[in-house]
Amino acid sequence: MSHFVQKFGGTSLGTADRMKGVAKIIVDHLNQHHRVTAIVSAMSSYNKAEGTTSRLLKAGSLALSGGPFYRMIDLVEESHNEAFSKAVRNPEIQEQLREFVHRELRSLKSFMEAIHVIREISPRSQDLIVGTGERLSARLLSGVLQDLGIDAEYVDLSEVLPEGEHAPEERALFPYLQHQFRQYLPQETGRTAVITGFFGFVPGGIIDRVGRGYTDLTAALIAAETKADELQVWKEVDGIYSADPRKVPTASVLPEISPAEAAELTYFGSEVLHPFTMECAIKANVPIRIKNTFHPEKPGTIIVPGKLTEQRRQRNQTAVAVTTKHHVSILNIHSNRMLNSTGFMAQVFELFKKHRVVIDLISTSEVNISCTVDRLDNIQSLIHDMEEFADVTLIRDRAILSLVGEGMHYATGTAGRMFMALAQKQINLEMITQGASEINISCVIRQEDAPEALRIIHQTFLESNTETNASS
Repeated sequence: MSHFVQKFGGTSLGTADRMKGVAKIIVDHLNQHHRVTAIVSAMSSYNKAEGTTSRLLKAGSLALSGGPFYRMIDLVEESHNEAFSKAVRNPEIQEQLREFVHRELRSLKSFMEAIHVIREISPRSQDLIVGTGERLSARLLSGVLQDLGIDAEYVDLSEVLPEGEHAPEERALFPYLQHQFRQYLPQETGRTAVITGFFGFVPGGIIDRVGRGYTDLTAALIAAETKADELQVWKEVDGIYSADPRKVPTASVLPEISPAEAAELTYFGSEVLHPFTMECAIKANVPIRIKNTFHPEKPGTIIVPGKLTEQRRQRNQTAVAVTTKHHVSILNIHSNRMLNSTGFMAQVFELFKKHRVVIDLISTSEVNISCTVDRLDNIQSLIHDMEEFADVTLIRDRAILSLVGEGMHYATGTAGRMFMALAQKQINLEMITQGASEINISCVIRQEDAPEALRIIHQTFLESNTETNASS
């Protein structure tokens, strides 16, 4: 019997109809004699501000400022009551869900009252607020499944990192969590677990420490610990595309992709999965499939452990996708010391660390460094410190164009074709980088050139067997 770990995002669960759709996906897999473990985010809608997590965080802010936080929590209760009232027919299960939702939110109101008095929200307090959303959605989905006759069990991971227990630091935290999750899973293999994506009170706060994609991480760790046959991440898209289909109408869904390629696409603009989330599953040899909740019949994209280059070499395929990262800035740093430039790079990178400025791309010589930065929060203070030993210029409104594919390592002339195609359309390249692995060729262009550049490179490498013909 195959075991699938299925992660469902908040938008997939945002209404009664969507929750019933998710339940049907789970039931269909069970009917095919698969074992399913479901991990869920808090209920959301297409409007982020109306999602449960956003409303709960807003309630926390209102409690802090003395605003009407009760009303925001009441909206959360109303949306959840409406969802299960329409999705569940059994009156007894309906009453159980109503009591659960009311109890959870009554407890949260009491906690908010304390915040209102002390006027302070710690990272731990924020975790408690955020975790409420996952507990509500997981309990509701388990109720919908029970209404359909499925032996479903609601599993709350909130106590995996209980108060007062010393949790490991940095990367040691995640193997520890993976092992801890095991004891929360049902002992009976015939039971379907519906699990909260929230997993407890992380030192420093789960959003700051892990990010709002922590539910993906939970699913990956559970898939790794149970050695699942597949981790399925259900989204609102058909899979991973060769380019953003909103900007390139001819973009197509990739049937398969390697973890390294997926990580590059995530970093440079495409929303796939957080690289560390992928690493957790891939290290355990668990394939990851991206599927569409609203079109479950479509195969999606599978991220497979190992390299795909041999298969692609047979098809003369070098690149798999092209992506853009918008509104970045170039920072040019030139040493103003004619001689004795020893330590120049060390000084520069130490200041990046000090001011917590993250670099995307970098190109260097002995006395000059050019790099791109995404966020400019601390950039002026960084430039001020650097001007003690360097001439610094900042160029805004730029974009990174990245061509990704493991097959580029085995093909000659890929960079030449890419840059020639851009030059023919009079698109100027202001910076070029390519790592030794040759999985990613990136260049920096003007922001206004990005849409056309994306279409040109997609047409050159990824449409109508152009690549195959060019390589023959």
